[in-house]
Amino acid sequence: MKDLKIVFIGAGSMCFGTAMFKDIFRNEKMRGATLGLVDINGTNLDRMYRLAVRMNEVTGMDLRLERSAERRDLLPGAGFVINSLAIDRLKYWRQDFEVPRKYGVRHCLGENGGPGALYFTMRTLPVVLDIARDMEELCPDAYFLNFSNPETRLILGLSMYSKVKCVGLCHGIDDIRRYLGIILGMDADDIVVTGAGMNHFQWLQSIRRAKTGEDLYPLLRERDKTFDPAVEPYLRKLFRIFGLFPTCSDTHTGEYQAYGWEAGEEGCDFDLAAASMLEYEKNIEDMIGGKDDVRKLLVPSGERAIDLVCAIHYDEKKYFPAAIVYNGGAMRQLPDDVAVEIPIMADGGGVHKIVPPDLPDGIIGLLNNQVSAQRMSVRAAAMGSKELAYQALLCDPVINSTEAAKKINDELFEINRQYIRNCIGRNT
Repeated sequence: MKDLKIVFIGAGSMCFGTAMFKDIFRNEKMRGATLGLVDINGTNLDRMYRLAVRMNEVTGMDLRLERSAERRDLLPGAGFVINSLAIDRLKYWRQDFEVPRKYGVRHCLGENGGPGALYFTMRTLPVVLDIARDMEELCPDAYFLNFSNPETRLILGLSMYSKVKCVGLCHGIDDIRRYLGIILGMDADDIVVTGAGMNHFQWLQSIRRAKTGEDLYPLLRERDKTFDPAVEPYLRKLFRIFGLFPTCSDTHTGEYQAYGWEAGEEGCDFDLAAASMLEYEKNIEDMIGGKDDVRKLLVPSGERAIDLVCAIHYDEKKYFPAAIVYNGGAMRQLPDDVAVEIPIMADGGGVHKIVPPDLPDGIIGLLNNQVSAQRMSVRAAAMGSKELAYQALLCDPVINSTEAAKKINDELFEINRQYIRNCIGRNT
């Protein structure tokens, strides 16, 4: 068996990087593996490398740790590339959220749907495709495991314009179990769900009690009638209308509908998020320096990347309740050439899509509203085209005016211009 090597791009991310370290340094199957850390921010990379060294010492896992600002230094020999890169995330996300509101577009988050999703894609997909080109050259058999948003659009872009084996992973399916547990009065671990749809926009086709398999939908419908109306009211409204419970939160789901602003128009609290990062930085430095116990990190993160790595590398068949993949017929009610989030099985043969049952026509209608926006945003980002970006906006249900779309596109294109480029060599 080939030695296990993981390259983590965007490893300077304190939040997600810590989550990966939690799972790596408590998993015996990682013992002796090579972990390469890549980030263009030298300060952040150094901090997370020092944390990895500290955790390696404390756990005795004997990982071979590498770091570089240049991914090509570390990609040769990799079996898995984990991606969590974000380009100056809070700065540009704030613009993605505030510029559309200035021109009268009502939206709730600005990350995975609407104008925000378009411009997250415009600046991120070119870098992701560059990584894919390097992988095709330096580690052509490696798997690309994506965590960067917007996942549906990035996975579609990789599937359309590269040969790498790619899959997106998200903990949203677990978030919804927590909300269901609150409403049902149960521990989330006692609830098992299956669903299908798009990232942050799945619909639960079954909700069951883990030990007995009891269908919990009847109880959910009954409890929903009288439960605290402040708990995820938008999800519950859609549940009553369409008959199935959506994932994974009010604001994430609301990104995909013209009326999604009803889920709340406050968006991310960017100042609080920035303050939280400073606190996170202090906590990590305290653990590196011995002022705090690094062993507190040796708990499951809730992410599934390392489980997927182990399933494939060690040929251990494992079920995953949700992954973002190229459709290719798995959801027969949607076009082949979109990305969907469905259950998968993984083993030494790779990732195997599990074909879900059909969804009700009304829900398919909501999903189909995203198809053209998804496709056009990917084409616009791959070609660096302002004209196609404008078309992508006009395909998006969140947009309410051609003039507003033009102004939004003009302003956000200029803000992001340094990251936008034709990265596939085509003009149409």
